[in-house]
Amino acid sequence: MSLYLVQHGKNLSKEIDPEQSLSEEGRKEVEHIGETASGYDVLVGKIRHSGKKRAEQTAEIFAEKLDVKDVAEAEGLKALDEPAEFGKNVNPGENLMLVGHLPFMERMASWLTTGSMDYTVFKFQNGGIVCLDKLPDSEYWAVIWALVPAIE
Repeated sequence: MSLYLVQHGKNLSKEIDPEQSLSEEGRKEVEHIGETASGYDVLVGKIRHSGKKRAEQTAEIFAEKLDVKDVAEAEGLKALDEPAEFGKNVNPGENLMLVGHLPFMERMASWLTTGSMDYTVFKFQNGGIVCLDKLPDSEYWAVIWALVPAIE
């Protein structure tokens, strides 16, 4: 089973939109990544997001593209929340997608794969998906694949 980590899509600035909704570019990139994931038959059982507008919109687009019915806000996914606390409760037996923010997502990927938040194991892009699987007979996870809007 897999854990999918997603940094929300590109958003509008606070000056344009105080809620920082997805920009048109961000919406299109998330839709494209969602369609690509669907084409690869990526299976997601449920999606949890931080509750911020841009994360909720990103989660909703992925839910539509991947036919996920169980989408909800979850505590502990904000930018400065503690990944180790949230990560202790991740069930490796379910296909869970988490939609949140930096630096949380990069720190979560680091903690799950190395046991430390001091290393960057993957450079996230807005609207991209990083797929991790739990290693057998280990407390650690591994990055299996990623879909990102741009190759940089």
